[in-house]
Amino acid sequence: MNIKEKILDGQRINFDEALSLYDMDFFELGELADSVRQKMHGKKTYFNINRHINPTNVCADICKFCAYSANRKNPNPYTMKHEEIMDIVKDVESRGAKEVHIVSAHNPDTGLEWYLEIFKKIKNQYPNLHVKALTAAEVDFLARHYDKTYDEIIDLMVENGVDSMPGGGAEIFDEKVRDYICKGKVTSEQWLDIHQKWHERGKKSNVTMLFGHVESRENRIDHMMRIRDLQDKTGGFNAFIPLVYQTENNYLNVKEAITANEILKTMAISRIVLDNLPNLKAYWVTSTVNLALVAQEFGANDLDGTIEKESINSAAGAASANGVNLEEFVGLIKNSGFTPVERDSVYNEIKVW
Repeated sequence: MNIKEKILDGQRINFDEALSLYDMDFFELGELADSVRQKMHGKKTYFNINRHINPTNVCADICKFCAYSANRKNPNPYTMKHEEIMDIVKDVESRGAKEVHIVSAHNPDTGLEWYLEIFKKIKNQYPNLHVKALTAAEVDFLARHYDKTYDEIIDLMVENGVDSMPGGGAEIFDEKVRDYICKGKVTSEQWLDIHQKWHERGKKSNVTMLFGHVESRENRIDHMMRIRDLQDKTGGFNAFIPLVYQTENNYLNVKEAITANEILKTMAISRIVLDNLPNLKAYWVTSTVNLALVAQEFGANDLDGTIEKESINSAAGAASANGVNLEEFVGLIKNSGFTPVERDSVYNEIKVW
């Protein structure tokens, strides 16, 4: 049985087979990924009404790919007061947001309580609002900085109202690449361990992969395989989110941005490889809205959400600072031949548009 027959038959493929998909005809690969997507989701494309809040850009780490943290490339440090954050939450909740997505830099000055108190305040005032917060990289930083175990930090997150974890900080799991692009940050094993502990508490999370910088195709496939292995164990990942590296204002000095062709191939391959992970998100913030819409034909069934404001990727050149209008978002999905479905943060359907 050849690889195409295996995929169409719903059989799992191995590392070498996954890598060989990069050499397949572009449109044939897209059709294969689309067949997997259609079996799982038909023509539905999910999104949610959400708001990203990035409360501080002061960071103890210096990752070469980052343009967001306050360092030599970004001389404008800020840390939001809780009142500012609550004003934003009040505003977006009144306009129908179902989720706040809170990710920060690794600020050594704010204190662990600063993080926990804002989660608790949001949950107390808006019990139905989903709080997605703290990447595994932040969990690792807080554990180290405040001399606590991962279990202790995770239990504090649960106690203070965090509902799910975002997938950030995964970058690329290969340690040689990791050592070059984000030395000193959470390791791949630690990242996977933190998410396993989170899943063991019955909680859901996402998982990302930053690609298009100095990594190889082999590194990408290895990353996907490790995700698949953990998902076999826990079933706790909601979505895989391939993040396209942004080239501006950082220290990796990657001259040529990755091509749209390579982005779509990687999307398609991830849909095929991650047979146990329900959702593939084309995160329009890093890929552009237009390419995310095309990615629906290459296996993606989720476009994230309206977002409203985003600071991390826009600092590196992404056109995401002010989000996308809801009606426009729905219209774009419809016009591309798919059915827009508003979802909550754990993929319960709220409204079919």
